[in-house]
Amino acid sequence: MLADTPVRAIHLACGATDMRKSIDGLAALVQLAFELDPFSEAWFVFCNKDRDKLKLLRWDHNGFWLYYRRLERGRFQWPRSPDTLTKTVTHRQLLWLLDGLNLEENRAHKAVCVREIA
Repeated sequence: MLADTPVRAIHLACGATDMRKSIDGLAALVQLAFELDPFSEAWFVFCNKDRDKLKLLRWDHNGFWLYYRRLERGRFQWPRSPDTLTKTVTHRQLLWLLDGLNLEENRAHKAVCVREIA
């Protein structure tokens, strides 16, 4: 479902988030702590302290979606940046993170850009 949904920006909440927060609590966190608009065309992704649960919040034209993922084994390679509250990633990077890959390791193939022929 996430692979087929267009998104303008994806913001990861660095560090741990209390997973007891519901839609209203997460939307308030986005607005007050991150100073971002929860009603924008962005996704906001949160992870718990044990890094085995994720919540993804996004606005759709008349309401919020809240996706929840719990790992039975393993942990997400979640960013813990002490100097920033959020980290903006691409859709592809989010999918890597969901697959258990570390975003800091640049081991994927580099993108090839075709130059314009004049």
